[in-house]
Amino acid sequence: RFDRFFVSPLCTPTRASLMTGRYALRTKAAIVTRGLEALRSDEVTIAEVLKPAGYATGCFGKWHLGEHYPNHPNGQGFDEFFGFPHGHWENYFDPVLERNGQMNATKGFISDVLTDHAIGFIESHRQQPFFCYLPYNAPHTPLQVPDRYFDKYMARGLDPRAAAIYGMIENIDENVGRLLAKLDELKLADRTVVMFLSDNGPEGPEGSRYNAGMRGMKGTVHEGGMRVPMFVRWPGRFRPALVKQIASH
Repeated sequence: RFDRFFVSPLCTPTRASLMTGRYALRTKAAIVTRGLEALRSDEVTIAEVLKPAGYATGCFGKWHLGEHYPNHPNGQGFDEFFGFPHGHWENYFDPVLERNGQMNATKGFISDVLTDHAIGFIESHRQQPFFCYLPYNAPHTPLQVPDRYFDKYMARGLDPRAAAIYGMIENIDENVGRLLAKLDELKLADRTVVMFLSDNGPEGPEGSRYNAGMRGMKGTVHEGGMRVPMFVRWPGRFRPALVKQIASH
């Protein structure tokens, strides 16, 4: 667990750095709109590095680094893309999502659907090296979540906005648990590196939701906009440890 792990204050620059290992402004992916969210097509992504080495490569969720080929995931090294290439999605229930350029109807809540497809990808490629990138869009707005999560947090006295956000976060926890359980079931856990992090601090006016007492929110360069959870799991190699040094994406 990384105690002081920092990313960019907005999602696109963070994603650009994760994909390339480079300072986001060098990749042209500087902000989240107006064409400045597209990763320059000649940037070399981690998928483009791993694919020639025999890895199956899949991206499942929110890309937000360019909607059109060659900036699209399929043009940046991913064999399989399922999700949406832009930064915002309006309906989290039974979403119609893109799969390698074709729109597909789905059933269920979006984070569950994305996890299902990521797990299917892992099952299909369990006999070879694989790189699975699962960028959830929740808990981003719009604040939509199944009633069983929402009602739970409303009953605890939270306001509707916070109840929806906490519900989406609990749903992510459950889906990450499903993915880790699948790695255990397939006996892949000891040779699979799993990295979990957020792309920026919480959205909303400062003080509008819990942020561990840190100053600032998403969109600010204060600690509350850039310091995020970061976990790395590799049971075959890493022992449990707390990394206190400052680190970044």
